[in-house]
Amino acid sequence: MTILKCVAVFAALFLFFGHPVMAQDVTLTSRDGKVELNGTLLGFDGEFYRLTTEYGELTVDGSGVSCAGPGCPNLQDFVAEIQMSGSATMGAVLMPALIDTFARRNGYSIAREEVDANRFAYLLTKTETGKLSARFGFRATNTDEGFADLLADEADVVMALREIRKEERINAREAGMGDLTGANRSRVLSLDAVVPIVSLSNPIKRISPSELADVFSGKITNWKTLGGPNAPIDLHLPSEASGLSQAIVDQLMTPAKYKLASDIIRHDLPASLMDAVAKDTFAIGITSFAERGNTHVLTLGGKCGFALDASRRTIKTEDYPLTAPMFLYFPARRLPLIAREFLAFTRSPAAQNVIRRAGFVDQTPEEIAIEDQGNRFANAISVAGPETSLQELQRMTATLGPMARLTTSFRFEAGSIRLDAQSRSNVQQLARSLEQGKYDARQLSFVGFSDGDGAAKANRDIALRRAEAVLRAVTKAAVTANLDRVNLSVDAFGEAMPMACDDSDWGRQVNRRVEVWVR
Repeated sequence: MTILKCVAVFAALFLFFGHPVMAQDVTLTSRDGKVELNGTLLGFDGEFYRLTTEYGELTVDGSGVSCAGPGCPNLQDFVAEIQMSGSATMGAVLMPALIDTFARRNGYSIAREEVDANRFAYLLTKTETGKLSARFGFRATNTDEGFADLLADEADVVMALREIRKEERINAREAGMGDLTGANRSRVLSLDAVVPIVSLSNPIKRISPSELADVFSGKITNWKTLGGPNAPIDLHLPSEASGLSQAIVDQLMTPAKYKLASDIIRHDLPASLMDAVAKDTFAIGITSFAERGNTHVLTLGGKCGFALDASRRTIKTEDYPLTAPMFLYFPARRLPLIAREFLAFTRSPAAQNVIRRAGFVDQTPEEIAIEDQGNRFANAISVAGPETSLQELQRMTATLGPMARLTTSFRFEAGSIRLDAQSRSNVQQLARSLEQGKYDARQLSFVGFSDGDGAAKANRDIALRRAEAVLRAVTKAAVTANLDRVNLSVDAFGEAMPMACDDSDWGRQVNRRVEVWVR
């Protein structure tokens, strides 16, 4: 076998993703001694070598070769290295809690190692043998730093409070890390929301998204304008580098075509922001639902009278308009086995319990009976226009009345037919449930709704096409499911059941959705 033929075989294994090690020259020799490959070792994940050679960067299955040279790893005492970088919010509580539960459920003891103010590690040791198996390293700063570390090959996983930016996506692809927006390159770990908070002593209990944008742009500067006392408004936000702060800009300010005011007080830690607002009657802040602490979360309202409160259920369904998923991003390279096992664990029921206990919103689907859905049907009747007939409202009630709504909903990016990040994750979540047979012998209906702009019939047609598109995406993702065991259908009621006022981009975005109903 020639070296060139061997390289062709090696190149077929070109997807490797291990933690980088000190680059040193090594020689890999086939078991029969007929092939040698020289290069600089870039990484080893316990199974595969990654090295730079005269033929380019190659990945080699370690089971078929022996390694010689100063850079060769100790195969007997190999310790998997996984480096995570990004959001301090995720790194402070959520990720450590998940790793701790994963370790204990899989026979590892766990110890924490402090490095500096922002760096720490969790060491996983196999309980039976006392052998150190893995080191999960953390750099907990902010989302920007996480993506920068990934591009510098100093991180394997990014913890992000926002979606990847276009320039970050381009840079990652050019660096050979694949498309980080692909199905297997990112994951919604848990759900959160952007919420406006005030002191418990503040008399204001409700604000519209438009007014909130006006406040943080500096257009509204006095509480009197909002129906409160004659007092100036003090503004508080997370630090500019925070993924949450960037999500606030994306979801609140950009749709309004506003920029943030210059006199906003910034906070590096969520607890600092919460404390400052809690102590100041005339302050308002925007933070995450999980970090609201001892403050009052303002209800988001509108001129039509609809009100949207942030809660576990409204965040999970995305009925609350300012949702903020928490992401994990990883490049198109092979991670060590224990890292892959941990990522698989994060989707398990046990992991969802950990997420709930940590104060975040999990992704476990819940069924909501009609009587537990608040005033949705009453609102539909109260705002029905001349184009929404009594017959259509009766059909909607007769169709959905005997069913329960799943908290799994699907919404679309603004001005696009592409599902938003949370909904893309919901596709995978629902597909796995179908593969596991959770809805066997049941009826699952994908029901489309729209905003009220335009003619009612056209809106219903658009909503139906969206429902059909979501059904196709879910069934395509459910590769191993026996779909003959499930009664799958689509329906649409267009603008018949609005969730929010149609007088703003935020309201229309909430109203354009596909719900899943089950019987």
